[in-house]
Amino acid sequence: MESAGQQRRASAPVLMVGAAFAFTLMGVCVKFASTRYGAGEIVFYRSLVGLALMALVMRWRGIGWATRVPGMHFWRSLSGTIALCLWFYAIGGLPLATAITLNYMSSVWIALFLVGGAVLLGPARGGPAGGIDGRLVAAVLAGFAGVALVLRPTLEQDQLWHGLMGLLSGLLAAVAYLQVTALGRIGEPGERVVFYFAATGMLAGASLAAVTGGVNEHDVRGLALLLAIGILATAGQWMMTLAYATGATLGVAALQYLGIVFGFGFGVWLFDDPVTTLSLAGMALIIGAGVTATLLHDGRSAPGATPTEA
Repeated sequence: MESAGQQRRASAPVLMVGAAFAFTLMGVCVKFASTRYGAGEIVFYRSLVGLALMALVMRWRGIGWATRVPGMHFWRSLSGTIALCLWFYAIGGLPLATAITLNYMSSVWIALFLVGGAVLLGPARGGPAGGIDGRLVAAVLAGFAGVALVLRPTLEQDQLWHGLMGLLSGLLAAVAYLQVTALGRIGEPGERVVFYFAATGMLAGASLAAVTGGVNEHDVRGLALLLAIGILATAGQWMMTLAYATGATLGVAALQYLGIVFGFGFGVWLFDDPVTTLSLAGMALIIGAGVTATLLHDGRSAPGATPTEA
């Protein structure tokens, strides 16, 4: 008879598949909502719903709001919120799968940070032990080759700016992930991390909306989309955190790339997104590079961190 721990580990892949699907559905809703609302408004309402739900969870689990590391929360929330704004902006102007793929470049960016640390510091000055890992270099090169292939069709559609913003969202998501890892290592609950992230998102979204044109009027369809975005984002975030907490990191991280596959399917079905050999090859390269980078990064990292959405 299986133990409770074995059952939780067995459920981790299901949780991650559910999280990838929830985030993809959120992206679908963002793309529909972006025809009516700006990125700032969408971030505001997504964060408002997330903040309310996370406050209830914290109350239910008896987790306090006070933290002894407010500065760490500030930088994590700031980088994650900017990444989220840029990603929602990119979703509005790019094929859905392309926007998701660029955001999922975060693992490749982390690999680049590790390579850069080895080059600048070296083992004798506090850099990674063993110097530069050739496999990480290969993963970084493969990832950026994939970006070039994915963005080449985008260039033909005059969507370069949205593509660059999507790429930058992946970079900042990597920064946020590293900060979440640091918070996890010192014992900060994931719920508190998400709570402050949502609070920062509300402030940033409201400010961005005010600067870019204010608040639009609502109708039933618009409100339903905004509510769905918040619920799907929070549900996906929670499932992903549980998956990382109970499963093998590499297997779980590899499954998150199903979001690109889901995004491709929804994009073709709902938005008539173009299907090109170059973009498919680029997505495959990025997925392979991301899985490889995650495997190598997991070997260098201490256990216990639970990644969350940017």
